[in-house]
Amino acid sequence: MYPDLSYLFHDLFGSSVDNWASVFKTFGLMLALAFVACAWYVKVELKRKEEEGLLAATTKVIETKGGIQFGEIFSNSIVLGILGLKLPYIISNFGEFQQDPASVIISGKGNWLVGILVFLGIAAYNYYLQKKENAQPGKKTIVVHPHEHTGDIIIAAAISGVIGSKVFSILENLDSFFADPIGQLISGSGLTIYGGLIFGAITVFYYVNKVGIKPIHMLDIGGPGILLGYAIGRMGCQLSGDGDWGIIAAAQPEWWFFPDWLWSYNFPNNVNNEGVLIAGCDPEAYRATFADRALEIEQRCKEACGMRYCHELENGVYPTSIYEILISFFGLGLLWIWRKKIKIAGMVFALYLIYNGIERFFIETIRVNERYDYFGLNWSQAQFISIGFIIAGILGVLYLLKYGQRHKDMLVDTDHKKV
Repeated sequence: MYPDLSYLFHDLFGSSVDNWASVFKTFGLMLALAFVACAWYVKVELKRKEEEGLLAATTKVIETKGGIQFGEIFSNSIVLGILGLKLPYIISNFGEFQQDPASVIISGKGNWLVGILVFLGIAAYNYYLQKKENAQPGKKTIVVHPHEHTGDIIIAAAISGVIGSKVFSILENLDSFFADPIGQLISGSGLTIYGGLIFGAITVFYYVNKVGIKPIHMLDIGGPGILLGYAIGRMGCQLSGDGDWGIIAAAQPEWWFFPDWLWSYNFPNNVNNEGVLIAGCDPEAYRATFADRALEIEQRCKEACGMRYCHELENGVYPTSIYEILISFFGLGLLWIWRKKIKIAGMVFALYLIYNGIERFFIETIRVNERYDYFGLNWSQAQFISIGFIIAGILGVLYLLKYGQRHKDMLVDTDHKKV
């Protein structure tokens, strides 16, 4: 596994693990790539729907206040000021930053003198530029096409999605949260996909309606877009070994002709350091350092094995993240083909709900997750939610077949609308 890029470079080029490249975590990189891919998809589809006459550009009046805008100067300067605060500390304490980048960034640690000087310098420069420009008060009207909202849509979905994922994860692991609330809040792990989907959908629904994009069209774009982002995000789970794996795999059947690791995998070098020490590690050195409770598990691994991530699962498990990658791309392919053929608004999203619900319900049967007993059913949180998705999708299909609007009846006036 490749918990960070240093482990990938080690396999590719023979470089040492846990070097400077270790600050680039594979899960975070794939998550960022997922948002980039979703942004591309949303932009392409918004353009297509505008060309088909389902969406229209809007006009927006921008008011220029004129004079010196101190709020703008502050917002433009604060980011570089924080960089000046943190960067010297990170350079001089790189080992600490490698160990836990999030805690260093969020903490008050840093060179405050450099940070303040950078902030004041950038603020003075921005003040000079505004004074030189000498902007006058006034108003101007601009035309905004639907695809130009893509950046704001993705940012809104990303922020609300992460919050929703964390909220649902906390609800699913209340004991861990009460034991270490701050650690659980700032941790990059423990994200529940359905929480992200629900919070993200609500936020995006509100935003697109506000800017003049019919939410039902955005839903049809969002279904395939979510599958694309989900597939890429699950690549991060697989590469890092973040615990998103299945139960212990049964004996491999004789008819299995795919690679063995597609049936059973033990996730060596997983980012959770879960399981047993991998071959080549010194168990005695590992146990000896265990006496010092101040040492973190990654430090013990470093002393015993020469690397921070030195565990693998004792028994092979189903690599459910790979299954979800393949299933998500297959579903994306189906919806990609159907998106132009289906002429009822909202139908693509209803089909997505059914597909996603079925996929997640059955993958949970072989996945490690907390179980809850409700109504005589021993299901995971995701299974209960997935049943809701399936029911909502089926009801949506039935409703849309009878009452849904056809695209030909939803063509909009091409004259710009004012928002």
